[in-house]
Amino acid sequence: MKYNFDEIVDRYHTNALNTDGFRGYIFHDFEGKKVFPFKDDEFVRMWVADMEFAMCPDILQAIKDRVDKRIIGYSQVFEPSFYEAYNAWNEKMYGWTYPKEEICFSLGIIPALYELVELLLTDHEYAIINTPAYGYFQHPIDAKHKHAIHNKLVRDSDGHWSIDFDALEKDAESPMVKLLIWCNPQNPTGRVWTEEELKRVAAIVEKHNLWIISDEIHCDILRQGVHHIPMAKVMPDYPKLITCTSASKCFNMAGMMFAEIIIRDPQLRQHFIDYTDSYAMNVNPLSIAAHQAAYEHGAEWLDQMKTYLDGNFQLVKETFAKELPKITFQIPEATYLAWVDMNAYLGDVENIPDFMANKAGVLLEGGDALFVDNAQGFIRLNLAMPRAILQKGLDRIVKAVREHIA
Repeated sequence: MKYNFDEIVDRYHTNALNTDGFRGYIFHDFEGKKVFPFKDDEFVRMWVADMEFAMCPDILQAIKDRVDKRIIGYSQVFEPSFYEAYNAWNEKMYGWTYPKEEICFSLGIIPALYELVELLLTDHEYAIINTPAYGYFQHPIDAKHKHAIHNKLVRDSDGHWSIDFDALEKDAESPMVKLLIWCNPQNPTGRVWTEEELKRVAAIVEKHNLWIISDEIHCDILRQGVHHIPMAKVMPDYPKLITCTSASKCFNMAGMMFAEIIIRDPQLRQHFIDYTDSYAMNVNPLSIAAHQAAYEHGAEWLDQMKTYLDGNFQLVKETFAKELPKITFQIPEATYLAWVDMNAYLGDVENIPDFMANKAGVLLEGGDALFVDNAQGFIRLNLAMPRAILQKGLDRIVKAVREHIA
């Protein structure tokens, strides 16, 4: 089947955060008082990490089939068919499977992070976070009154990001450090860490007996020809590893609120289940059906979507090279998010998201305020959209930047 990723889906009046929640999320304008030169429905939305693509038809059909059962009651994952589908997907994609007894469930990876930070760290202990980082790696640390060390990733002149292993080793040596919050593929840079890099990280973690939470939610959204290696495959016997996965990101169903949290340590696993039992171990039955359908029937849709995204990334690269040549942009190995250094043109702009909203009519995220640290002057562009919308957004960005530097 040929899927149509050029289709423009109307998301207004669906209670979508993407269309209706940007004021509060980006600008902290929860009462809608902020005035822009653009109406809310005139913005090109390149911000929150969900897609403008319609969901895979097989997933939608699975949801409809489950609704046709006519009862939506309290549910957990009891049927072995889900575990079989999940591990068949992991075996096919990554040559790895997870023991059924280690697989827990959560309303999402972020809710799980809040719970795990509380369970793993005392008020005086630290987690290491590689930066720039998705903001919700820091938020649980702050909310639970814990502490974080920011291990800055290093960017070379070609725009390639890498790990400062000497600094990571030094950070891990601290007796107060107990946890590494790891991200692969990395958000927002889009790095897919190599086997050599993963082994070096694993050696540091094991040497200092750290817990490691490996967020791998973007692992299915790869450029064609790129391969992801689960941290569990690199650390097959390390007991203090927690792996977080979900089909929600790659199949555009974040609102289904469902994630697999694989916890090796039996004591921590039981604590996690006890801690979350009041709300998160009962999961949406439509979410179970949707995720199982994704694992069973979604491979062809995903493959075509990846090819379409490759074209979108190429358009961004060519546009910046031609119109804003001082930008050093490297197409990331994964995700549908472009991490773009705007310092050469907008280094004097304190708040680039606000600038782009007012001057370009484009909604985007960026900077240290949203990406923790090591992100000043960078923007994150969501490219998971029909190419016509992407072109419109790029045209607006180029025009606003040119007018600013003029």
